[in-house]
Amino acid sequence: MNARILLASLAFAVVSLAFPAVAADSAQTFVDKAAVGGLFEVDSSKLAQNRAKDQQVKIFAERMVADHSAANEKLKKIASEQKLQVPAQPDAAHQSDLEKLQNTTTGFDQPYVEMQRSAHADAVNLFQSYARDGDNASLKAFAAGILPTLKTHQDMIEKIAAANAAMPAVKSASTPKPPAPVPGANSFTESQAKNRIQDAGYTDISSLAKDGQGIWRGQAKKGGKTISVALDYQGNVFAGQQ
Repeated sequence: MNARILLASLAFAVVSLAFPAVAADSAQTFVDKAAVGGLFEVDSSKLAQNRAKDQQVKIFAERMVADHSAANEKLKKIASEQKLQVPAQPDAAHQSDLEKLQNTTTGFDQPYVEMQRSAHADAVNLFQSYARDGDNASLKAFAAGILPTLKTHQDMIEKIAAANAAMPAVKSASTPKPPAPVPGANSFTESQAKNRIQDAGYTDISSLAKDGQGIWRGQAKKGGKTISVALDYQGNVFAGQQ
């Protein structure tokens, strides 16, 4: 073999070893997102157990505390085995939502249900994505194992919300994507909207603002280009929307 070709091949091999391919969600990123989401589920649902008025909301909250407490412990165990760090506190966005619930003096049920619908839409997307494309076998198995429970939770909260037309809708996993953003009461916070747009493959998201139709609109980058993006109340992400 030509010496120059041999050296080039060796150099490529070294670079390949030093910079391995990165999955859509790294193990630590998945653990971070799953952990803070799980903490929010437990903490917000403990509030709902005491403050919710609707009996179905209370039953749902009890199920969330039990299921997510168990899932959180499984995640801690696996993360410890994989030498990964597990956040012990909610992040700023989830803490802000918890404080909103804590400071709600009347009508607790509606904001709790809205937050649960958004949170479970995010959780199903996160666990589904990692179960398919994750970079750690143990965590992929964990994500795949928890996913059916999350989908059951999502169905439960959708049925609760359907009983109250005042609660804004969030797309379930089986809802087909429409051709354009759907106007409607949007329960996503700015932070949640940004996360969902990022999960759709966009970066450098800026100028996010909710318009009069309940649609989050802003700018983002994808494929090296800056484009307009939109997120509707169902969680659908669209590009090139003004």
